[in-house]
Amino acid sequence: MVMIDPALQSDRRGRRRQDTIEEVLDVAVEVMAEQGVAALSLAEVARRMGIRPPSLYQYFESKLAVYDAVFERGTRQLQDTIETAVAGHPDDPVAMLRRGNAVVIRWCQANPVPTQLMFWRTVPGFEPSERAFEASVRQMRFLHDVLTAAVAAGQLDPTVTSEEASALYTSLISGVITQQLANQPDAPPGEGRFARLAPTVLEMFLTRYAPKETT
Repeated sequence: MVMIDPALQSDRRGRRRQDTIEEVLDVAVEVMAEQGVAALSLAEVARRMGIRPPSLYQYFESKLAVYDAVFERGTRQLQDTIETAVAGHPDDPVAMLRRGNAVVIRWCQANPVPTQLMFWRTVPGFEPSERAFEASVRQMRFLHDVLTAAVAAGQLDPTVTSEEASALYTSLISGVITQQLANQPDAPPGEGRFARLAPTVLEMFLTRYAPKETT
């Protein structure tokens, strides 16, 4: 008789459970893409997975918990995408901003469902949990670190590290994303009437916080 290591068995169970959770989220995103983010039906998710609806509650306690998980996964994926994209420009913070700006627009166009949860108040009554929102906090810390590095490199004025500057930056970028998804949702990532304005919008921000001349 072959003895199975309980720890290994537990790991296998954990992996299977995580795989099922990811499948639930993938199918939920598929349903929301077809029927609208606020119209998510867990019964439809279960039907597509070939399981009974009560089985979903082994993984998510409510529909809002599914929204929360989609929000968290999307925010983490976006930040990972940004950090990977800018890794080749460690000594040029402004180049990091330009590259990061481009990948944010492309990612959001390619992932409109989590983007709606992340940028819009799409679902009445839904607010991300503290755990899910931590990924958004991580994004803002990363942005602040890049802006601070740009000041140290003499590329931007020190005022760019203010809360007002961060709010302006996120307003400009999220505005481009919102306009693109609202008016041309089917445009390929990186293309579209509004997505093409993203570099210009960023240059406006950089000009606003360009180093001031000293006399």
